[in-house]
Amino acid sequence: MTEDNERLLEQFFSEAARQQVADDGFSQRVMQALPERERPAVSLRRFNRLWTLFCVTVFAVLFVVFHGWELLAVHFLTMLRTLLAQPFTVNLTMLASVLFGLLFVGVGEVIQSNR
Repeated sequence: MTEDNERLLEQFFSEAARQQVADDGFSQRVMQALPERERPAVSLRRFNRLWTLFCVTVFAVLFVVFHGWELLAVHFLTMLRTLLAQPFTVNLTMLASVLFGLLFVGVGEVIQSNR
């Protein structure tokens, strides 16, 4: 029953898609008569870039103020010593959060690239 309904719907919509409605240029005239608007996408894109620049600048300043290179060196050495001292295990919670973060950033990039 469902296959028949699907087939009928596809047939109906494919026929409807092929039909042309003569409007004697009405649609074209309406589109030309619409008032010109300022494109908010440009200002939104500019705001996104400025916000990203601001965040990167704040990160760089905080990294220098709190001696981030020293903290990274300590954590890196601790990680190396821990990896050498015990067998390798995978923390599934950490792996899932990293993958979710990468997915989140990737989806954001795809959405941004489609604008």
